[in-house]
Amino acid sequence: MASPNVNPTVRRRRLGQELRRLRELKGMTAEGVAERLLVSQSKISRLENGRRSISPRDVRDLCNVYEVEDPRVVESLMQMAKDSRQQGWWHAFGDIPYSVYIGLETDADNLRVYEPQVVPGLLQTKEYAKAVIAGALPENSPEDWEKRVGVRVRRQDRVTTSTSPLRLWAVIDEAALRRVVGDRHLMLEQLEHLQELARLPHVTIQVLPFRAGAHTGLSGHYAILEFPETTDSSVVYIEGVTSDLYLEKTPDVQKYTGMYEHLRAKALSVEDSHLFIEKIAKDYASAEHQG
Repeated sequence: MASPNVNPTVRRRRLGQELRRLRELKGMTAEGVAERLLVSQSKISRLENGRRSISPRDVRDLCNVYEVEDPRVVESLMQMAKDSRQQGWWHAFGDIPYSVYIGLETDADNLRVYEPQVVPGLLQTKEYAKAVIAGALPENSPEDWEKRVGVRVRRQDRVTTSTSPLRLWAVIDEAALRRVVGDRHLMLEQLEHLQELARLPHVTIQVLPFRAGAHTGLSGHYAILEFPETTDSSVVYIEGVTSDLYLEKTPDVQKYTGMYEHLRAKALSVEDSHLFIEKIAKDYASAEHQG
């Protein structure tokens, strides 16, 4: 079992970045390296972007091509390769389609998320999460729903822990608060939960009201992850139905960061957002009381 301090996703990413740096220092292209090693260019690309597990043998072969002569460097890279092949905590839940994202989220120290349709996963109650997952994946089995809920609840430890918690900034569209997921009682509990989390010093919640009109988030949900190590570049995550998109190039990250700043400017202030959520919660409570 992996050490709790070893995050295989992040180790693969760091190792891939170092291998790319070594290749560029030699002035070689990924295609040229692939030809030398008799492998596909796509394999080299996947190794460098951290999307594929890297074996110590891969590292050794690449170091030979890049003429890395310092045995301590080679040994360090090979150890990173070994660590990157261990399993993160999420593997205990079986096959998770967004495991790469979970690995990144687990190691991030700052997360900015925009959610137009539902309450962000890290801020959901267990019952709300169950209703969202069952509604979004009606053809999946109840066992699969439970597994996904379990993963989501486990991910929330990053927000509720008192030791180095994740700094979370969430811009939530008004639609996500008014969409009745489950029933009104469930929604009331969810909004009360949001209010509780908003009181945490490392959690900031803003509401983007309907009256804000057109805005930079109309294309949909996205998240920006930042990491404590300065060598780890920020990542923009965009969730898809059949595949997810990870953007790491500086211009892409800057583009989405700018878009997020526009969203924050259009959204209600933190204090007004709290009052807005409170008002909608009272509407749910009143409707429930009236039957």
